[in-house]
Parts: sequence; C-alpha cells; structure tokens
Amino acid sequence: MKKASELSEKDMFRKGILLITGGTGSFGNAVLGRFLKTSLKEIRVFSRDEKKQDDMRKRYQNNKLKFYLGDVRDPHSVEPELS
Repeated sequence: MKKASELSEKDMFRKGILLITGGTGSFGNAVLGRFLKTSLKEIRVFSRDEKKQDDMRKRYQNNKLKFYLGDVRDPHSVEPELS
C-alpha cells in the first residue's frame, strides 16, 4: 500500500468519499467545483444551514452530492456522517 505522500491526486480521489465540513461556507463552495470534477464516488456536504444546502443542491444538481445537517461542535451530529 502506498503512503499518502506517494499517492497521486488521481489515486487519492478514485471512487472515494469526501466529507466537507462547513460545506456551504465560502471555503466549501470554493473547493466543491474542483472536487466535482474528480472521480470521487460521493461528496458529503456537512453544515448547519439547511437553506444554503438547498440552494447548493439546486445550483449543482449533481448525484455525487449528499447533504447532512449538523454542527461540528456536537460530536453526535458528526459521527453518522463518518461511517
């Protein structure tokens, strides 16, 4: 198995699942377009703002995107999204 430092970007994102915490914020929006172009199987957008999630869902209309409501300050709301 390769070390993380030896993985190419192509290998790193091949059919994986990415969780973006604060996904509806400025950083999440900035990186999401790039990740949608990879071969990731699923991108999980985790944030507290249901309205922004709905706006993002409508804007991108991409089956790779899955949306989860929660707060990173509450470990119980993050745990299910990591499994």
